[in-house]
Amino acid sequence: MTEKIAIQAEADLGFSRKLSRWLSKREESLFLFLAVIIGVLSGLAVVAFRLAIDRTHSLFYGSGQLPKWPAVILIPPAVGLIVAFLVTMLFRRARGSGVNQTKAAVYIFDGYIPFRTVVGKFVTCALAIGSGQSLGPEDPSLQMGAGIASALGRLMRISRARLRLIAPVGAAAGLAAAFNAPISAVLFVIEEVIGNWSAGVLGAIVLAAASSVVVVRVFMGPAPMFRIPPYDLKSPVELIAYAVLGVVGGVSSVAFIKLVALLRPWLKSLPRWTLYLQPAVAGLLIGVIGLRFPQVMGAGYESIDAAMHDKYIWQLLALLAAFKIVSTTLSFSTGTPGGMFAPTLFIGAMVGGAVGHLERDLFPSLGISTGGFALVGMGALFAGFIRAPMTSVFMVLEVSGNYTIILPVMISNTIAYIISRKYQETALFDLLARQDGVYLPSMEEAREQATLLVEDAMRPAGDNAVLDEEDSVRVAIRRIHALPQPLYLVRYHSGDWSGVTTEEIQHLVEKGKEDMPLREVISNTRLPMLHPDQPLHSALRQIGDWPQLPVVSRADFQKLEGVISLQDILMTYKDANADDT
Repeated sequence: MTEKIAIQAEADLGFSRKLSRWLSKREESLFLFLAVIIGVLSGLAVVAFRLAIDRTHSLFYGSGQLPKWPAVILIPPAVGLIVAFLVTMLFRRARGSGVNQTKAAVYIFDGYIPFRTVVGKFVTCALAIGSGQSLGPEDPSLQMGAGIASALGRLMRISRARLRLIAPVGAAAGLAAAFNAPISAVLFVIEEVIGNWSAGVLGAIVLAAASSVVVVRVFMGPAPMFRIPPYDLKSPVELIAYAVLGVVGGVSSVAFIKLVALLRPWLKSLPRWTLYLQPAVAGLLIGVIGLRFPQVMGAGYESIDAAMHDKYIWQLLALLAAFKIVSTTLSFSTGTPGGMFAPTLFIGAMVGGAVGHLERDLFPSLGISTGGFALVGMGALFAGFIRAPMTSVFMVLEVSGNYTIILPVMISNTIAYIISRKYQETALFDLLARQDGVYLPSMEEAREQATLLVEDAMRPAGDNAVLDEEDSVRVAIRRIHALPQPLYLVRYHSGDWSGVTTEEIQHLVEKGKEDMPLREVISNTRLPMLHPDQPLHSALRQIGDWPQLPVVSRADFQKLEGVISLQDILMTYKDANADDT
């Protein structure tokens, strides 16, 4: 009877495992299908969002290029009061750009973003950006996409693990639709939101981003966000000029971050009732700036296009960059919902155009294209301010569609990124999260952290610690007396490794098997093998209950490079932590 129960229990266990694997595969297929649906819905939402911003702007200021001065002074503060009321009373999670809010959903709230937040972000950002607040639609589009994905995942009752991953899928879809650039969106979500990827998650992110862009192009056409002028690198000497742009872009990005870092916590420390007035005050100050420089109001795409087509003198470009930094800091620091991507691109285009103008005037023989400098400046500011270096490169390439510009982009972006890291220790989104008392994982710190390898923890084994499969038990006894070890490694000619303990060898001696080869008397259990270049955490996962494991050459599995134990691993981690502190 007991035997029948055991057989039945084993059969039930086998069925349960098969069912679990089947459900897991089915959920993976469902996840990929949901990614396409998320992309379509996010694309539709972003199309509606962009139209809402345009209609709001037209409603407030008419269809003219330059709004009339009474509206510029009165509308931003009036709408700021409305937005402050909505954010404070109805849509509290709509505050901010949307990037950190999406990261918090992934790492704190198991992928949960209330759909109410999507509605609130749509309404408040359309009002704020349409009224002239110096913010952009890209970051809010990212959060709206993540919110749509979260709501759909809950509706389909997917598992908690998948629900946590579905927000980045929606984030990529929303950002890709806003930028009309799927590769840049995928890279940014990987670089800044999740930090790494698996094949399943990457596939879902790519599907969502691609499908959202298809939807946007159906409704808004295939044209890129900006009209890019022709570009050609005429002389290698011109690369020095782009290096100068990288320096100026890096310094500008540091100044921008530090201004936000100073003003935002000061405004947050003011009495709570001021939250209702801060967006209105920011709107009033931006309106005052807008009387003379209306280009700084709103996202500023038209001005970016004008800078790339050489329609501004360098003095105006420099002033627009400076006033855009001030106006964006005012809007963002007061809690007005909206994104930082568009202002960053605006500032970069103005800085790049100004540097290009000056260098063209100083060195006319180079034949410098100010349009190319404006385009590269966008990437340099993005690299220095947002601190997503890979995204910054591919964003410029994707927007321009011209791969001849890749070398100037890489030079300027790298220099701007290095300067920003040197003079501003904490990246923007990490800084904002810590100001809010939320400690989200820093993707930049994770990228920059040195990876500990197996070779950092392994130690030499010594010839006496290694036995051959042909060695007899008597040889093993002599090794025990020469070099006591918790586990003696046994090398097989096939390249496999096994192990035998002192107790096992002594037990074989007691049985009178001194002259028998080890391959015939020890267990057939094979040890996991490690290689010197593997990450140390892989050794921690494989070591299990083994006293030590062999570290072998990738070129020759019979060549022992060293051995590693649990104590070696823990001591290496301890020493690394001591060095960091």
